[in-house]
Amino acid sequence: MNSRDRLVSALNRQPHGRAPIWIMRQAGRYLPEYRALKAKSDFVTMVRTPELAVEVTLQPLRRFTQLDAAILFSDILVIPEALGVPYRFKEEGGIALERTIRSQADLKTLNQVDAAQRLDYVYAALRLLRRELGHHKALLGFAGSPWTLACYLVEGGGSEDFPKTKALIMSDPKFFHQLLSMLAEVIAEYLNHQLLAGADAIQIFDSWASVLTGVEYEEFSLRYIREILARLPVSAPVILYAKGKSADAALLAQSGVPCLGVDWTMPLSKVRNLVGRPVCLQGNLDPEFMAGEPAAAVQAANLIIKDNANDPGHIFNLGHGITPQARIDTVEAVINAVVSSGE
Repeated sequence: MNSRDRLVSALNRQPHGRAPIWIMRQAGRYLPEYRALKAKSDFVTMVRTPELAVEVTLQPLRRFTQLDAAILFSDILVIPEALGVPYRFKEEGGIALERTIRSQADLKTLNQVDAAQRLDYVYAALRLLRRELGHHKALLGFAGSPWTLACYLVEGGGSEDFPKTKALIMSDPKFFHQLLSMLAEVIAEYLNHQLLAGADAIQIFDSWASVLTGVEYEEFSLRYIREILARLPVSAPVILYAKGKSADAALLAQSGVPCLGVDWTMPLSKVRNLVGRPVCLQGNLDPEFMAGEPAAAVQAANLIIKDNANDPGHIFNLGHGITPQARIDTVEAVINAVVSSGE
């Protein structure tokens, strides 16, 4: 059974020999070959240039041949950029958007018409990757959730506690719902294009899900994720990752997605008990282990595999994005441990 088939089997919770494995998001940041390429070209240029995006995507698979899937090298902020709000990475670290969207007047400046079509460079990269990978390795695309993208647009970048965003959902919820609705529509079209371009599965990253609690999460995030899902093909291979929401796994699963990405804050077995229905889980090694000694990371990975109790619906992964501090020998040791586990 090849890697693409294993991915499909995992998403459908069918026995498949072992779990597909890969490292979340910009997997190359810790690799010397990525840093060499980055020294010649800035991040945004690499994202916008299909040939460079393909090169970065394939670098981890060349080094670690046992990886089962490639994750497109891109960024969730390509959608705000397509709407008319460019982004950049600051010299001191972090992300900055060219402007903010905080009012009805700001909202009218966004160019929603053909926004998804303006991301053709993403689809071109996926088509090139599909040809490179053939039918053996799986290929994943992704997008940010409406709520997470709205947070960036309102704050003008990342934030520890998103004060302006929190204030806006209380002072002008009508505006905020209009913004979220627009984003959901564009994201759905974007993900449909990714599937057509060759992605085997797509991930929705609700990276700032933990900013919302209780009914607010349903109202301002999950509601719009459901809108996206309703615009995708029936039984679309979607992985939903909501950071900091493991305790709300049952609510997330009610969206109907076949797979939930799980952070490292809760054992997989407990998440399965919360969900209450058969579902594939992706995760959930703490990324910090990758910056430490191989032995400790392998021990933690084996505990996750044991905790999963051989459930066929498991995609081994990190519980969040890999960091630039990750050690190559540790990454390799974890991959070998998962492969040899026979999952």
